[in-house]
Amino acid sequence: MRGCGWVPRCFRESVGFRLIGMSEEVLKRTVAESQSERSEIIFPADANALGNLFGGRLMQYIDLVGAMAASRHARSITVTASMDHLDFVSPVQVGELLILKASVNRAFRTSMEVGVKALVEDVKMNQLRHVSSAYLTYVAVDAEGKPQVVPQVVPETEHQKRRYEDAGRRREMRAGETQRKREMRAVFGAGWHG
Repeated sequence: MRGCGWVPRCFRESVGFRLIGMSEEVLKRTVAESQSERSEIIFPADANALGNLFGGRLMQYIDLVGAMAASRHARSITVTASMDHLDFVSPVQVGELLILKASVNRAFRTSMEVGVKALVEDVKMNQLRHVSSAYLTYVAVDAEGKPQVVPQVVPETEHQKRRYEDAGRRREMRAGETQRKREMRAVFGAGWHG
């Protein structure tokens, strides 16, 4: 195989990137390339006194499946930067089968927004019930924890294109909220929490 540095030409062309410098590359990946799914049966140790899955445990599962999608997209270690929206729509009972689905909605320079949907499958009735949704932001990092450039997302379906555009709007809102908090800390000092 003839190549360009350490990357053989046929590999370069098959994964869709071009070399820019010695170590920097620009990549694009479809949403489908990094979609992730995780299933859990809910046990009594996962539940409160009413037999409902702990909200914190559901958040953990959401973070794990979101990190799987982000890491697949970035082909890198990823860390959770934020979980800025989480809805608990319906409780999950002991014994139910929880299914979590995650996909990268949009990638920015080093960060990605991942959407996660949690469903309960009624295996007897062959039906799904929506129980929770969340948006998380992950940052790709190297072994030393330094941010890494991530591939851009190529939305293909109308649904993916809508999620892509919505992710851009949510990023603008998060930036505004971050700026507002900085201003509040400047006015009220380090003891202010918000």
